[in-house]
Amino acid sequence: MEVRTTINTSSAFFGHFINGEWITDQNTIPVVNKYTYEEISRIGSASRKTVTEAVTNALHTFQTKKLDSNQRYEILMRAAEIVRERKEELAMILVSEVGKVLKDARGEIDRGIQTLITSAEEAKRIAGNGVPLGQPGNENKMAYTIRVPVGVIGAITPFNFPFNLTLHKVAPAIAAGNTVVLKPAEVTPLIVCKITEILSEAGLPAGFLNVVNGRGQETGQYLLEDERIAMYTFTGSAAVGRQIKSKTGIRKVTLELGNNSPNIIHKDVSDIDRAADLCITRGFSNAGQACISVQRVYVHRDIYHSFVAKAIKVAESLKIGDPADSATDIGPMISEKEARRAEEWIQEAVHQGAKVIYGGERQGAILKPTILVDVTEKMKVVCEEVFAPVISIIPFDQIEEAFEQANHSAFGLQAGLFTSDLHLAMRATRELHFGGVIINDVSTYRADVMPYGGVKDSGIGKEGPHFAIQEMTDEKLVVINL
Repeated sequence: MEVRTTINTSSAFFGHFINGEWITDQNTIPVVNKYTYEEISRIGSASRKTVTEAVTNALHTFQTKKLDSNQRYEILMRAAEIVRERKEELAMILVSEVGKVLKDARGEIDRGIQTLITSAEEAKRIAGNGVPLGQPGNENKMAYTIRVPVGVIGAITPFNFPFNLTLHKVAPAIAAGNTVVLKPAEVTPLIVCKITEILSEAGLPAGFLNVVNGRGQETGQYLLEDERIAMYTFTGSAAVGRQIKSKTGIRKVTLELGNNSPNIIHKDVSDIDRAADLCITRGFSNAGQACISVQRVYVHRDIYHSFVAKAIKVAESLKIGDPADSATDIGPMISEKEARRAEEWIQEAVHQGAKVIYGGERQGAILKPTILVDVTEKMKVVCEEVFAPVISIIPFDQIEEAFEQANHSAFGLQAGLFTSDLHLAMRATRELHFGGVIINDVSTYRADVMPYGGVKDSGIGKEGPHFAIQEMTDEKLVVINL
């Protein structure tokens, strides 16, 4: 039975947030510390009735309440200030419920602040275009377009960057004038509930953001089945993205999905030490749990052995362990189940002929960063998204071979290339079939203002506040007969 009540949001329980109030229910899901396995909270498990109520409220709010662009700007800017004031508290939530190391958690909070600020700024810049009507017979007509909010947005967010990636959906949606029904990942919901608290404190009126907690196969499915939702925005696996696309019909979707990011190190790289350092640290950061983590590294044979030696040296310098320790570089994966799955992929690759030259051991949810060589393109650690601290280093002789192997993937989010040859760099931008090609940096590079999105099984649409707002608004034509 559902009970409407006022809940102290600093308590150990979060239900669902609908029309500015927290709702409890009898069905709950535990949230655990990913390093100690201690239960730290419980969240609600939304029923179909709760999801329906959330959508109903979001739709009613969209139809009856309006915030002008300056109000949206002020709310998001105030939220950024509150986040800045509460940075350490929020970072520690990420350390606990995600297993993110403290320095990375602080970095994610900083990025979230910038996502809020950029979204606030974009709220004042939403505009259409003039349309020239120069054909005969249109002399007394003028035309232009405006951009209008789509309505209710269903947002489903992931566990790996639950603060910043949630803000990449919620902040542009609010900036564009939409309302939101948000379902966070059930393993990392607490930081999202804190975002809800902060936006309310910043002045966001009731109804603009509604949160339904629960498991994806239940609560997420209820959200997908509600045809009143005008657009869905999702970050997660390609398999779930494909399911969402099959359910949404002609409604808008933005899907930010997986990758098995290739990074090419050509023989003319200007600084091989920097390339090795970036590949290893960015491949293993966040325990390898990022869509654009370095996974496949193609190295020209002339510098292959030197690169491998340097990669091992960098890996040896990384500290593994308690994510709350500010000196720790790599903490646990999201669960022991996922760590065990990655360990099995490594063992399968070894059985098929690969060699582990560093790491490979697992203790609970902590998988020691692993470097593989002698891999083939048919091994899971190469052809699928490993989403773990596992990197394969592969030699090549000709750059055409490296491009071909990089492109030989169902995914196409981002790729990296290190070279001193400007012509080769420009060629790569044309020939590498990815949503982003990063020159002289790794695939993991992302600035929160840039257009971010992939091709093939890596998704549809773009994120980054300006580009997300384009997705979250419809262009409407206006013609005036003078």
